[in-house]
Amino acid sequence: MTRWAMTVDLRRCIGCQTCTASCKHTNATPPDTQWRQVLDLEAGEYPDVRRTFVPVGCMHCADPPCVPVCPTTATRKRADGLVTMDYDLCIGCGYCAVACPYQARHINHRKRFAYGESPTATEAARFDPQRMSVANKCTFCVDRIDAGLARGLKPGVDPEATPACVNSCITQTYAFGDLEDPNSNVAQLLAENHWFRMHEELGTNPGIYYIWDRK
Repeated sequence: MTRWAMTVDLRRCIGCQTCTASCKHTNATPPDTQWRQVLDLEAGEYPDVRRTFVPVGCMHCADPPCVPVCPTTATRKRADGLVTMDYDLCIGCGYCAVACPYQARHINHRKRFAYGESPTATEAARFDPQRMSVANKCTFCVDRIDAGLARGLKPGVDPEATPACVNSCITQTYAFGDLEDPNSNVAQLLAENHWFRMHEELGTNPGIYYIWDRK
């Protein structure tokens, strides 16, 4: 059984926000909505201060708390581990946003554009009315994955079938692949390095793994 997962090497991330920009460009999210964010954390005291950049987003949990609270089954978990949204079923109640411990859900109740009330030509062309007043989030670029698989491509290896944030990273912080395949890039990275996941104590079994040192 396939389970798509992502690794993030915290030793490599420089906080450039290229993944954030790539995600916004790919998914045409409003100005105040970021499906892929990079936290800037500081530790220590002057003059011994360290900064760590931590990319975050939907964790595509194996046991996602957002799924059972959805009253319309708009939020679903696929067999391959991806947590998806059906905008036609979503009523914008926000239960999933409350249940998500990763703050990865967004609901836009009014149109927002980069330069006020009037959209640019690109914003007007890519505006999706289906995503108004409904919950939305990172999908691991599920449309790219599915389209790539249909063409015989391999997610995490072939860029056309890989999430946009992974493709755009200038430091190769991200890796994406099938966690159940021992020969996949993510499985090998996890076998060779120490890693952690956010809020593992909650039992959500998140699908993003943070690498911090070699074994």
